[in-house]
Amino acid sequence: MSLWTARDEGMTPDAPAASRTREGERHTSGTVWLAMETSAMLDLARRAVRLARAEIAALAALLVAALGVLAFIEVADDMTEADGRAVDQAILHWLQPVPGQPRGPWWLQEAAADLTSLGGISVLTLFAAIALGFLLIQRKRLSAALLVVGLVGGVALSEGLKALFERQRPPAAFQAVETLNASFPSGHALLSTVFYLTLGVMLTRAMPRRRLKAFVLGAAMTVAGLVGATRVYLGAHWATDVIAGWCAGAAWAMSLWLAAWAVQRRQARRSGGLHDAPAPDTEPAVIGE
Repeated sequence: MSLWTARDEGMTPDAPAASRTREGERHTSGTVWLAMETSAMLDLARRAVRLARAEIAALAALLVAALGVLAFIEVADDMTEADGRAVDQAILHWLQPVPGQPRGPWWLQEAAADLTSLGGISVLTLFAAIALGFLLIQRKRLSAALLVVGLVGGVALSEGLKALFERQRPPAAFQAVETLNASFPSGHALLSTVFYLTLGVMLTRAMPRRRLKAFVLGAAMTVAGLVGATRVYLGAHWATDVIAGWCAGAAWAMSLWLAAWAVQRRQARRSGGLHDAPAPDTEPAVIGE
């Protein structure tokens, strides 16, 4: 009679339990590995989405800049033609049937005079100084430089274009506000577009929701639009002057945005240089998000 036992086979009575333990460990390690791989893939996908959004925003800014330049050229060409001048004359005479007396109640003219000052160099300089101080306190050096270059460059662009075209303003009888230099393009429309649009883009970078971003950009464009519209309403500019100012201002603002976007992408790969310090406990923001 054979006395064969489990010990003869190199096994012990606890072998099944040990085998189950090893299988459980392999299952646990596989689950952990799968979770790590899933997390890595999700992180990669999020980064890809962030990059795609930034690239799309850059392409949109480039498109706006190009369209602004093309539209400015078209308006400048129409300004020299009889049809373009006829449209300007018709709009001015409709807004002021009696020279110097814009349509509407007296308070509307007062409101227009207040709103048009939002595009004046004194008001913009004051707002820019406040915004610049805030940005420097927050260590947003790139945004501060962008704001300064935008406003100073906008003034130079406006004065240069005025000197180039040397267009006469509407007759003095129609001007409900004081004017200084040439008419084309409107400096108020150009500078307000540059400043408020640039400021609006900066603010959207700190807002997580798309609705808030759209609201801020919409508000910036509304202010610039009101400034330009009041210039025509008050007889300080022809309509084509204001349209050209909007186009040139948008093109300049988007060009600066693209330059800042390129600088920030380059600085993201290295330390130092001119950049915006990230807010505490937050990831660095991507321009255009």
